[in-house]
Amino acid sequence: MLAKARIVAQIGRIIQARKLTQVQAAELLGIDQPKVSALLRGHFKGYSQERLVGFLTKLGMDVEIVVRPRSKKRQGEGAVSVVFA
Repeated sequence: MLAKARIVAQIGRIIQARKLTQVQAAELLGIDQPKVSALLRGHFKGYSQERLVGFLTKLGMDVEIVVRPRSKKRQGEGAVSVVFA
């Protein structure tokens, strides 16, 4: 859920930086304006992480997924993190 929240926050920053209206963003993302509004207000439970990543690509971002061995400092399962350059 944290990874999805970070992706949504980045989507919001991109929309703001590009000075897009919610209607313009909706057209780019392929959803309607009320859904953009809800998304930007943090209502993203109904969206898969894959779909949110797709929104980033529709906004002109390249997305890179890196898989590496778990850090030796941590025990147990690996972790998922979202890092923006």
